[in-house]
Amino acid sequence: MKKLLGKLLLVGALGLGLTACSSGANSDEKETIQVTTTIAQIADIVENIGGDKVEVESLMGPGIDPHLYQASQGDLSKLNDADIIFYNGLRLEGRMGEILNKMTEEKPTIAVAESVPTEMLLVAEGEADKMDPHVWFDISLWLYAVEEVKDSLIEQDEENADYYEENAAAYIEELEELDAYAKKQIATIPQESRVLVTAHDAFKYFGEAYDMEVTGLQGLSTDAEFGLNDVRSIVDLLVERNIKAVFVESSISEDSINAVVQGAESRGHTVEIGGELYSDAMGAAGTETGTYLGMFRHNIETIVNSLK
Repeated sequence: MKKLLGKLLLVGALGLGLTACSSGANSDEKETIQVTTTIAQIADIVENIGGDKVEVESLMGPGIDPHLYQASQGDLSKLNDADIIFYNGLRLEGRMGEILNKMTEEKPTIAVAESVPTEMLLVAEGEADKMDPHVWFDISLWLYAVEEVKDSLIEQDEENADYYEENAAAYIEELEELDAYAKKQIATIPQESRVLVTAHDAFKYFGEAYDMEVTGLQGLSTDAEFGLNDVRSIVDLLVERNIKAVFVESSISEDSINAVVQGAESRGHTVEIGGELYSDAMGAAGTETGTYLGMFRHNIETIVNSLK
C-alpha cells in the first residue's frame, strides 16, 4: 500500500497520507457497497441498479470538465475508501488516468466505456490510435456500460444478484424508451437543418445515432486549443449552410462559441445561442438534469426547439 501511495503522490503531488487499508472498506460489517465514480453519468447507472444496496460518490459534479480534472486530496480518500471504482476510460479522465491505473492494483477499478466493442467505437479525427470517449451520447452503446456495472455489482454481492438484475432491466427499459423518443424528435428537424455546432467535439456518437451532422470548435478533449483558423472554418460552415443556432456546453466556457457568433456577425450572418447542452457533466443533484435520463431529454428538447 505504501508503494501505491508513493506513486499516487508523485502523480498528483497531493500530500495526503492515505493509510487506511482497502480491506477496511470491504469489512463484513458493511451493509452497502461503497462505490466511487468519476463522472455523474456513471454514478446514475450505479444508483439505478444498486438502489439501497450501494452508496455512491461521484468525484465530478455539475460544470466539471473531466478532460482537465485533477484529483484532490479528498478524491484520493474517496477512491481509497471505495469497495469498487467505476470510471469512463478511453482517456476521458486524461489527468486522472495514471491514478486510476494504479488503483487497479488494490481493488476492482472498471472502465465502463471500454466494455463497448471496439468496432462500435468512433476514432478521433486525425488520431487513428485514439477513440472517442463520449459513448453515453449513443444510448445503444451506453447500455454496454449498464451491463458492465450490473455484472460488477453482482460479482461484489452475489446474494443480491436478482435485485440488481431486476433494477437493471427496469433502467434499460427506460433508456430504450428515451432512445426511441430521441429518434422521433430529431426526425422533426428538416434534414438540411440537422447540423449541431458545439464548443468541443463531444457529440459525434449522438450524431451517428440520431442522424445529425456534428462539428465542434475544439477536438475530443478540451485540453486542445482552438485558433483563428478553427473559428473561420466553423463560420464558413454556418454561412454556407445558413445555420442559425449554435450551442454552449455546461462544462465549458462560452468564450469559444461567442467567438464563432461574432465571426458570423462580421460576415453579415446572424447566429443565436440555441441553448446550453450537457456534454461532459450533468446538472445539479436533485434536479431533472441531474439524472442521465433528464439530461439527455433536456439536450434533445433544446436542440429540436432551436433547429426545428
